Amino acid sequence: MEFLLYALAGATVGFIVGITGIGGGSLMTPLLLMFGIPPHVAVGTDLLYASITKASGVVAHHRQRTIRWPITGLLALGSIPAAILTGLALMYYFTDYKQYTHVLTTSLGVMLIITAALLLFRSKLQQFASNQAGDKESFIQRHRAAITIISGVFLGIFVTLSSVGAGAIGTAILLVLYPALRSINIVGTDLAHAVPLTTVGGLLHLSMGNVDYALLAALLVGSLPAIHFGTKIGNRLPDNVLRPALASLLMIIGAKYIFF
Repeated sequence: MEFLLYALAGATVGFIVGITGIGGGSLMTPLLLMFGIPPHVAVGTDLLYASITKASGVVAHHRQRTIRWPITGLLALGSIPAAILTGLALMYYFTDYKQYTHVLTTSLGVMLIITAALLLFRSKLQQFASNQAGDKESFIQRHRAAITIISGVFLGIFVTLSSVGAGAIGTAILLVLYPALRSINIVGTDLAHAVPLTTVGGLLHLSMGNVDYALLAALLVGSLPAIHFGTKIGNRLPDNVLRPALASLLMIIGAKYIFF
C-alpha cells in the first residue's frame, strides 16, 4: 500500500510538472514531508529522483544542440565544489541527521519562497532581462561570467540542502544573465547543469544513508508517465491561473518551514 501511495504522489507531482513546467523538487520534497518522510530522506531521495528524471531531457537537448555547454561549465564550476563541501559539512560537522534537520527544512523554506516569488514576478523578470539585453555595459553583463560562478555556488549549497532550485531558480538566473539566449537554450543549459548537480547532491546524501530506494522506485513509477500526460494537456489549461495558484501554495509552505 505504501508503494502505491508514493507512486500516486509521484504521479501527482509529475502531472503538475508536466502542466506547469515547474521543477519537481519544489513540489516533491514538501509532499514527502507531509507523508511523514524524515527531511533528510526526503531531500536525499528527491535529489536522486531529479537526476534520473532530468537525464533524458539532457540527452534530447544535446541531440538538438540547444545546450550552451560553456555556460553550463561556469555554473558547475561554482555549484559542484559547493555541493561537495556542503555535503561534507553535513557529514562531518554533525554527528547524526537530527542535528541538521532544521538546516534542511529552513533551506527548503527559503528556496520555496524564492521559487514562488519568481513565479509571481515572472513577467517583470523577463522585462528586466530584455532591458539587460540592450545594455551591454551594465554591471551584470560586464561581470556575468563571475556572477554565473557565484550563482552556481548558491545553487550548489541550497540545492544540496533542500533539493529545490536547480530548475526554477537556475532558469531565472540564466534568463537574467544571458537574455539573448532563446528559451529552448535556457531550458537545455539549465537541465545540463541540474543533472550533475542533483547527482552529486544525491550521491552525497546516499553516502549518509539519506536515500530510500523503495520510495525512489515508487516515485519514478508514478511520475514518468504522468509528466508525459501532463505535458500533453498543459497547453489547454490557463497558465495565468495555474502559476499564481501554485506560487501562492509554495509561498505558504515555504513560510511554514521558515517561521513555524
